[in-house]
Amino acid sequence: MTDRLADRVARQIIEHVRARALPEGTHLAAQELADLFKVSRAPVTAALRALEQAGAVRSIPNRGFFVAATDVVPLPPEGRDGEDDLYNAIVDQRLAETLPDKVSENELMRHFGVTRARLQRTLAQIADEGWVERLPGHGWQFSTTLHTAESYEQAYRFRGMIETQALLQPGYTVVPEELARLRAEQQGLLDGTIEALPRARLFELNSGFHETIISWSGNPFFLDSLRRINRLRRLIEFRVTGDRSRLDQQCREHLALLDMLERGDLLIAAEFMRGHLVHALAVKERALQRFIE
Repeated sequence: MTDRLADRVARQIIEHVRARALPEGTHLAAQELADLFKVSRAPVTAALRALEQAGAVRSIPNRGFFVAATDVVPLPPEGRDGEDDLYNAIVDQRLAETLPDKVSENELMRHFGVTRARLQRTLAQIADEGWVERLPGHGWQFSTTLHTAESYEQAYRFRGMIETQALLQPGYTVVPEELARLRAEQQGLLDGTIEALPRARLFELNSGFHETIISWSGNPFFLDSLRRINRLRRLIEFRVTGDRSRLDQQCREHLALLDMLERGDLLIAAEFMRGHLVHALAVKERALQRFIE
């Protein structure tokens, strides 16, 4: 687990408290939060301890953590200036195909001119994100990712099929707590964090939005398929979303979709989702073409 993951979960807890208007004294069950944010208990516990130090929650021995105040003060936002230069360099070289799939820590240390401690922190974050894994000894294996315009288009068209069909599954059921969290996240972006957040965090918010919505279908195969596609497209998304000018519109479309789902207008929501993905692909294909050229 990385400190960055715990910081992200801490922000999500604050967003959850605000979105649900939880009163002072509300119990914050670690396992429930872990299930809500789709992480293990360890980063949730670390996040709750950090929030306790900030005065946002309080702990009671043998009982757990509780909301300490209704006017929860958010942690400082993740800033683009605070992005990890090493992380960005690894992303760029993987996209340029100048970094091999299998590489040792010593090779990476020499290549990037960094200490082992710093390298391991960055690789731990990348492992959390699912596009590298440790090999026996000091080696690392990078995962296969999308890197061509054709494969990117195919992935988006596949998403268009499964994400629209997921909304039309019998028994599709919105989870109110998760919907409130998604709405708070999207509104937070509109309120000014789009330009401040690192690109990795923006990707997590966007992919997490779609994964949560598809999970309400109750069909794990839809969710597993989308998660695989998201892992594959992570790096190429960093290229095509370099221009953040469309993200305001993306957030507004996400909020409109949540409204449709909350009302139970699933047929309308499915058609809206299809248009949302078609338009996003058209915009990103133009950006990707400029990158390739």
